[in-house]
Amino acid sequence: MGSWQERFVTRARPWQSGHALPLVAIALVVLITVVDIVSPSDIVLGPLLVIAPAITAWSEGPWTTGGVGIAAVAAQALIGWRSGVLSSRSLLVQVIALALLSALVVALALVRDRRRRELAQVRSVAEAAQRVLLWPLPERMGSLQLASRYVAAEDEASIGGDLYAAARTEHGARVLIGDVRGKGLPAIGEAALLLGAFREAAHHHTGLPALAASLERSVTRYLADFEPEEESGERFVTALLLEIPDDAPIVRMTSCGHVAPLLLGPERRVSVPELSPAPPLGVGLTDPDGGVVDEVPFGAEDTLVLYTDGVVEARDSRGVFYPFAQRTARWAGCPPGALLDHVRRDLVAHTGGRLGDDVALIAIRRAPAGREARTGARTRAGRHGGAAPG
Repeated sequence: MGSWQERFVTRARPWQSGHALPLVAIALVVLITVVDIVSPSDIVLGPLLVIAPAITAWSEGPWTTGGVGIAAVAAQALIGWRSGVLSSRSLLVQVIALALLSALVVALALVRDRRRRELAQVRSVAEAAQRVLLWPLPERMGSLQLASRYVAAEDEASIGGDLYAAARTEHGARVLIGDVRGKGLPAIGEAALLLGAFREAAHHHTGLPALAASLERSVTRYLADFEPEEESGERFVTALLLEIPDDAPIVRMTSCGHVAPLLLGPERRVSVPELSPAPPLGVGLTDPDGGVVDEVPFGAEDTLVLYTDGVVEARDSRGVFYPFAQRTARWAGCPPGALLDHVRRDLVAHTGGRLGDDVALIAIRRAPAGREARTGARTRAGRHGGAAPG
């Protein structure tokens, strides 16, 4: 989770594991019973016994809650017996009311536990879907260091319409990040289709425009078969395609309606490359011969941060947008994984844990020249079945 939910669960776990609340509840039953018995007859504390099962249900299941409820009812009867009013109508009404309220609390605990089990099952399915669809990016790809993070806006889900993938090609690396318009299962279906199409097409097209056109055809075929009639012409995917060659300090980019990445350089320098506009995938306008490729310098120790619009559209309680570029500059010198962890924690803190949209993040850093040479030597040695010279 990596958010305020994690901190809450971590702090609450010692209470739950130590069964502190049931002990507090039993102590309250004993205290209220003793004080009621020794108090004057005009002071009646028995109705307060309902507090005991109520606080037990906060952390315990229906069986423990029911046991505390039975103890509370027995304490109420004990109070009536010691006061000599056990057979009175007033005490009988109090005992029945306490029993009914305890039963209601137990029923609520049953419903809550069933909801917890359903939520756990939904999360396990979402996590399985995330592992299948969003393969973790490798930490190293040639001379590149990579990291990725996904932050779901919904507590019950781990994946939505945001997507990313990377592929190692003969001359470098290709990376995709995208955002499917819409939510729910249709968005996940489109994301799965695009990821599969990219992982195959990334190895068969020499240029980014041809790759974008191939992805366009895949998305268009999918929408023709599965797009709901009421959303005809309204579904599309924004995508950013990158090509990072091994033999040149540059990065080539083709944007299909997607936001431009951040380029972090030495001394916390942050810039946003100007990308040529192009339509999103799925609208039928991608041209394999006329696509534009933007080329940007990308040297040693530079870092590219790719993201979806859930980052820049995130707001705090006052409606202030998250200052993504300014905050990211603080951690420009960090490794990709640490940088994205800082951004994720800062983003969740800014929004108070209430993201309006899913967020996907990728950080790509080109290793220093000396490390590139060592990595290349190990790669060549591995291809030839030998060891790199020391």
